Amino acid sequence: MNLHEFQAKELLTRFGIMIPRGRLAASGAEAASVARRLNVREFVVKAQIQAGERAAGGGIRFATSPDEVGTIAAEIIGRRLMTNQTGPAGEEVRWVYIEEAVPVVRSFYCAAVVDRSRGQLILVTRDRDDERSAGCGDGTVLPLEIVGSTARGDFDRAASPFGFEPVQRSLFAKRLSQIAEAAVSLDAILVEISPLALTPSGDFVALDAKVTIDDHALFRHPDIAALQDVNEGEDNDSVMLAADRHQINYLKLDGDIGVVVNGAGLALATLDLLHQAGGRAANFMDIRTTATSLDIAYAFGLIATNPQVRSVLVNVHGGGMQRCDTIADGIGIAFRRFGCSVPIVVRLAGNNAEFAATRLKSYGVSVVETADMWQAVNTAVQLATLKAA
Repeated sequence: MNLHEFQAKELLTRFGIMIPRGRLAASGAEAASVARRLNVREFVVKAQIQAGERAAGGGIRFATSPDEVGTIAAEIIGRRLMTNQTGPAGEEVRWVYIEEAVPVVRSFYCAAVVDRSRGQLILVTRDRDDERSAGCGDGTVLPLEIVGSTARGDFDRAASPFGFEPVQRSLFAKRLSQIAEAAVSLDAILVEISPLALTPSGDFVALDAKVTIDDHALFRHPDIAALQDVNEGEDNDSVMLAADRHQINYLKLDGDIGVVVNGAGLALATLDLLHQAGGRAANFMDIRTTATSLDIAYAFGLIATNPQVRSVLVNVHGGGMQRCDTIADGIGIAFRRFGCSVPIVVRLAGNNAEFAATRLKSYGVSVVETADMWQAVNTAVQLATLKAA
């Protein structure tokens, strides 16, 4: 689970890591009001999307007055911000984070990250100023030993390449220890601060932060899990992880035909047939055999609430543990919860196929029944085309 910058920073303060004063805003007027309350000389207006390189896309801008903060925020909120990490579609900006601008003497990259090749947590540090000027900054990679709920490592050694005075070196090592502690305590696979800024006062302040929590450990952090609803839907990885918890392999695509399929092989074959018929899938979906009707309802809800979908293709072959009526019940539950304003084309085969068709009718789901895959695919493509006209 990926967190927004403002959420990550709030968590890191629990471990003693210093951050600039700031608050979230959802409109230009609110941003100007936040800036007035901060009462500082210079501000930073930061788009809150879950992608890096925001500055290059115009998502991080400086201002010298509350009115200017409000103007910039109004320009950013509601637009789709595109960076090298978002892809060509970009991500919609729903909030901006208004911060006090902090003067920087030196800046560093610091991250505790799970190294999958080593099977352990490591701490990576680099001098960002050297990196920009010479293409490669001095730094260290420090393996961390996890003992109970603490991370142990030679943090003084990790701070040694940067030429600090003794007091600064001790404080930098303390920040590294705090980053490692945060990673272990939060069950994070990544805690990244870039930049960690050395200020004229001699302190180290986190100007930006990124935290990714191990999705399988969220049950230990209900306060963080509660943030899932805030983050979910604007980031494809977050949606995939949420679907995974519901026993669904799901990937959003850029087409207009929603696809409900059980089995990865059948799902890929369905996408191939759609392409041959001139259609484009809005998603890849593989319903696992362990999925319940409520899990399937969640998956169908992802399609029913997707505004780019113009028709839905349900291509199901019941067998073994996954019967057709279980999938039909899931669709029915989702239909009652979310509705569905686009035509639904259904091809059911295998275990309990006829009963599944009856179940769909009992839920009031209006469907176009088809006899085989090719007919189902062509019908879904035709209906999507008519809907677009």
